[in-house]
Amino acid sequence: MHIDLKQPESLTLKAVRALIASGNPAVHNQLRVTRDGIAFLSTQAIGGMDVQGLCFRLETWSAGSGYVGPAAAEDAEWIQQIHTALQTHWPVPRSDYIDLY
Repeated sequence: MHIDLKQPESLTLKAVRALIASGNPAVHNQLRVTRDGIAFLSTQAIGGMDVQGLCFRLETWSAGSGYVGPAAAEDAEWIQQIHTALQTHWPVPRSDYIDLY
């Protein structure tokens, strides 16, 4: 699952909800955005690992923290927060690392 931010109509709350729902809450996840505008959840490269080719990344969400998966996708406030972060930081982020807190 990914969102193509180069296509403005693809950045919807429904798409963000689906992206968050697709995450595995049993492992660490990080939302990353490539320089080509593809937003995706990474479970292999997290934190400061393999950041070449990224426009920006959000903080790593620890396994079991409740930030991804079907239950997290039901939190309208959380989905809105992620949606706003993607809108705000694409295509020119204020930093390559975005902390939502």
